[in-house]
Amino acid sequence: MPFVPVPPISGRNLLEIAEGRWAAIQAARPDLTPALDLQRRLLGIVIGVSDALDAGRLPRLSLPPKYVPAKLTRGVPLFAGEPIPLPLPLLAPAIGALCDALAAGGAGDAATHIRQTIDAGAIEPGSFLGASLARNQSAIRTGATHRGLSPDLLWLVGELAVSPYVHLLQRRHLADPPDADLRAAADAWSGGHCPACGSWPAVAEVVHSSSLPGGGHRTLRCSFCAAAWELDTYACIYCGEAGEPFVTAAPDDERKDRRLELCHTCGGYLKTIDVAESSPFPLLSISDIETTDLDVAAMEHRFARPALREFGTKR
Repeated sequence: MPFVPVPPISGRNLLEIAEGRWAAIQAARPDLTPALDLQRRLLGIVIGVSDALDAGRLPRLSLPPKYVPAKLTRGVPLFAGEPIPLPLPLLAPAIGALCDALAAGGAGDAATHIRQTIDAGAIEPGSFLGASLARNQSAIRTGATHRGLSPDLLWLVGELAVSPYVHLLQRRHLADPPDADLRAAADAWSGGHCPACGSWPAVAEVVHSSSLPGGGHRTLRCSFCAAAWELDTYACIYCGEAGEPFVTAAPDDERKDRRLELCHTCGGYLKTIDVAESSPFPLLSISDIETTDLDVAAMEHRFARPALREFGTKR
């Protein structure tokens, strides 16, 4: 089944799992301690927002039943181009909290400037988070540049603030779809980009457990909403190359459980890791930070992650 539901875990249990993973990473990589401390603050905020969303009444999406499967069949992500209402009372406070955490964690004045700009009303939270949900990098980058803000930092703040809501929407509409046609369309998804939001995967997980003798399946994990899906073919997720230009390499001879998929056709790369179980939202980012050395190895050989795709989404 190509679309793979990942069961949600309550906030308290998430933090317990996260602390165990952070401790193991810190023991092996003491140099990552500052980054892990910052991630601990950021994920604490994200998990708090996620718990509040789970407990609250949320806006409902108006998606015609026949329209949604047809959209997925065309390769267009479920949420692309949709007028999705935002629960701003639950999401907006996270923006300032994230800026404060980033400022304390090393981003300093750049993060403080973002908070001051938003608090002053120069950036409207609803438009900002709506652009992030829509994966509109150009709008956020342009807005940041015009206001003297760091584009990358502003993008990160918006992504973290709205990601709990996007994850919840993904879970409700794709992980447990309401009808058979949508389930079939989700399971037939063949794109390397996320079927829910259109983002690229942060990593590919290969789950190895006693229930999967002989090894698990390569599961792509969305960097934004944490959706999980499989592809029928083993090829570059960006351009579809499956021939000799597409290779898999393990940069560290002692760590065969971590690999890089490298495409010499489009120059893209993807990190692949073996895991005992799929990472729940938002702990996928721990795997991402744990494997930053793979990003460095790929970029040293001039591979890169491509820009987000844009989609024609008229109904």
